[in-house]
Amino acid sequence: MTTPPDFAVLDTLFITDLPVGLAVLDQNLRYVRINRALADFNGVPAEQLLGRSVAEVLPDAYPHLEPLLHAVLYQGQALEKFRVKVEVPSLPGTLSEWEASYLPLRDHAQKVVGILVQAVNISIQQRAEAILRESETQLRRVLDGLFAFVGLLSLNGVLLEANRAPLEAAGISKDEVLGRKFGDTYWWSHDPELQAWLQDAIIAAAQGQVLRRDIVVRMRQDSRMTVDFMLAPLRDGENQISHLIACGIDISDRVHSERALRASEARFRSAFNAAPDGMALVNASGRILLANSAMDRLFACPSGGLQDRNINVLVPASSRADHPALISQFFGNLQTRSMAKRRSLQALRLDGSHFNVEVGLNPIADSDPPEVLATVTDIDERLAAQAQIQRALQEKTALLSEVHHRVKNNLQIISSLLRLQSRHVDDSVKKVLRESKNRIRAMALTHQLLYERNDFTVLELGPYVKRLAALLRESYDDPQQTIQVHVKAPDSGLAIHLQEAIPCGLIVNELVTNAFKHAFPEGRVGSITIQATRDAEDRLAVDVCDDGVGLTQVPDWEDSRTLGFQLIHLLADQLDGRISQLDGHGTRIRVSFLSQFGSVPIV
Repeated sequence: MTTPPDFAVLDTLFITDLPVGLAVLDQNLRYVRINRALADFNGVPAEQLLGRSVAEVLPDAYPHLEPLLHAVLYQGQALEKFRVKVEVPSLPGTLSEWEASYLPLRDHAQKVVGILVQAVNISIQQRAEAILRESETQLRRVLDGLFAFVGLLSLNGVLLEANRAPLEAAGISKDEVLGRKFGDTYWWSHDPELQAWLQDAIIAAAQGQVLRRDIVVRMRQDSRMTVDFMLAPLRDGENQISHLIACGIDISDRVHSERALRASEARFRSAFNAAPDGMALVNASGRILLANSAMDRLFACPSGGLQDRNINVLVPASSRADHPALISQFFGNLQTRSMAKRRSLQALRLDGSHFNVEVGLNPIADSDPPEVLATVTDIDERLAAQAQIQRALQEKTALLSEVHHRVKNNLQIISSLLRLQSRHVDDSVKKVLRESKNRIRAMALTHQLLYERNDFTVLELGPYVKRLAALLRESYDDPQQTIQVHVKAPDSGLAIHLQEAIPCGLIVNELVTNAFKHAFPEGRVGSITIQATRDAEDRLAVDVCDDGVGLTQVPDWEDSRTLGFQLIHLLADQLDGRISQLDGHGTRIRVSFLSQFGSVPIV
């Protein structure tokens, strides 16, 4: 009877996680022992292999392996490091290349009682190595495609690897930095203090710390770049620190933007606090988020004392109950309340005094939650000035009213004196005095209408002409003549200035007077029509027409010998107007001029 070999030494090898496949076959070529590596190579779990023969486990490969196994088993011949291509269950349909050794196992009598199999599946190893190389290549492509700066350091700070981004940004090659102390590389050489910090950081990271800070590193052509830099430990499968990872992100644009933002905020605060009006930033709950210096002074509050207070404390007690609802209503439909639409409101200082203010509200665009900038202006002085101006205006109005009233009375006195004088003169002088009296009454009527209207710069032409026509009809009320006077003019829409009203009225007076005197000889019956309109050129046109005997010839307005025509020409020049004779029966004269008020109605 044979004595089995001592497997104590072999058991030690089988429980070790070796990359080499190991198995023990008995005399019947059955698996007695097998390690995990060979079971994985074969593609069959180890517990399913024990007790089974090679022919059962590797039916496709056995015809190639059988003579080799028999040579070892029956001849005691050791076969070492031979290569064979066979198919195994782990790679069906594919020949795998193996490197194997078959060693005979002998008992105490040196009889071969089994075979020790050592095998490595070279195909699987090669495939794994190819996958590893591809994985490393992909990782390299990923790292080189990153904008971030990534470097691999040893625990003592030697740079082992770096991706493309930091090299290209600095304009250097790998050969210039790999294998050197990280702090001695190009990126850090400009700043000894930064190099000292990095040396301390490497020691701390090697002890498990993660360090992060913004730093300024040296780049291409000795330029500078601000980087968000981090140094962290890299751990292996046993959670031991094996390397250090250095990474950085270019934040130069962010730093520039932050500086610009800080500068903008500083300018805003400077302008905000220098504004003469009170300004406060308020949220939907009425809390004052920010208030400028003018706002503090306006409400008798120490500097910064209004911040975080509720806006309701600045509202008088009589209006405070309704104010939160007004705030909610405004925030529910946010829109700018422009300065021109502000209302006069009462406000309450912190010392208890009241004053008048105007408030403008401007929602802050894109604020979330919504915020509103309130602009508050003290209008007590302005209201007092307005009241003073109003009083002065009223006094001026009263004075001008009195002036026009007195001028009108004085002109009426002169007219009355002329009327009294006409009682004691012959008929030729009486006619001259009547014409002068009519001219004075035309001027007096202007002042009377201004006095009645209480507007001392403008009057409506329609009512003025109607009143003037009534006065002239009254002046020429002769029982022997039956002459009708008609006026066609709107009561509004033909506004003229005081400086235009008197010349225009005198022109109408002269033309109507001339019609009364010459158009209807020997007591003829007829009519005179006065019409005021606006022509196609937006000029005021005043027509005086009669259906009398007409003029024997077109008058020469510039070289007339009659006083009336001379006055008409001079007055038209004063208006910068034109005189024209219209076609039709009788005499039809038009005077047109451009009014200072144009076609805009005066309200």
